[in-house]
Amino acid sequence: MHRLATVNDLFRIQEIERAAGQTFRTVGMESVAEDEPISAAVFESFLNEGEAWVTVSDDRFVIAYLLVEPLDGAMHVEQVTVHPSVARRGIGARLLDVANERATERKLDALTLTTFRDVPWNAPYYTRLGFGVIASERWGRGLHQKMSVEATNGLGKWPRVVMQRLVS
Repeated sequence: MHRLATVNDLFRIQEIERAAGQTFRTVGMESVAEDEPISAAVFESFLNEGEAWVTVSDDRFVIAYLLVEPLDGAMHVEQVTVHPSVARRGIGARLLDVANERATERKLDALTLTTFRDVPWNAPYYTRLGFGVIASERWGRGLHQKMSVEATNGLGKWPRVVMQRLVS
């Protein structure tokens, strides 16, 4: 079940982000694994816009989360993270369906995201879900800025791409 996130979900979301980050150690990306999780201030900005969602288990325990924001005329997936203990069960794909619904409600025609090109659970995963890489000439100002900030924060050490999927 999905629901809007609340401020009380922050601690669990940070736990999920830390746990999921550890999988990057398996591909030699230790600095990504050690990256600090989302801050309270950033999380609250998504809460204030009504664009922070969580997936809860049958016992109402938060197991995944989604952060989206309108950007360059599309709904941008800032973060979609599933706790590794429940990975590979379609939870991330269902959260992307929530993003699709949010885009539809806001009359946006696409989803966008930035991700690592060569990490199996990043670009190859999103490709299987219907996303395609978009060339930098097609990025709007917001995507250019986002990629620049990500590079400044150390993510540019590995090949990154912007991907898009039309809203269905």
